[in-house]
Amino acid sequence: MTTNNWAAFEAREPEFASTVRARFAQYPHHVLATLRSDGSPRLTGLNVEIRGGELWLGMMQGSRKARDLRRDPRFALHSNPGPDEAMPDGDARISGRAIELVDPPELHRFAEETENPHPFDLFHADLAEVVHVRVEGDELVIRTWTPQGGLHTLRRGDDDEPPREDPA
Repeated sequence: MTTNNWAAFEAREPEFASTVRARFAQYPHHVLATLRSDGSPRLTGLNVEIRGGELWLGMMQGSRKARDLRRDPRFALHSNPGPDEAMPDGDARISGRAIELVDPPELHRFAEETENPHPFDLFHADLAEVVHVRVEGDELVIRTWTPQGGLHTLRRGDDDEPPREDPA
């Protein structure tokens, strides 16, 4: 469906995609950032689903977030941090552009497969960046994937040393 969909990301970085997918699968509800008509950010809750090679963003029909995405498809998605501050599996973020699915038979098929109530608005993601952050010992490990740059890992300690990038 899109050039930089979940399937393309997963094909290029299967281990990293698996880590990010698992992080989003831990909890059903996540945080979506969209842009209001005046350009200011809007944060809302959202359930996401990865199926059929796509990252799906589903929402109530006519919601403000759906209107935001129709006007300006740029979004950022942040994984649910969990019940406390531990986050043993790290933190995941995805940004990109949302592409609306408007074909009635496809919407119906998706609803049947996922048991989503009708009516709803549905978008799939054209990925621009995928990030996973975790703590390893005394270091913050930041793994970032973009379609243009691939996967990079940056390590930051809690000292005065500058961050360092892992070799590819």
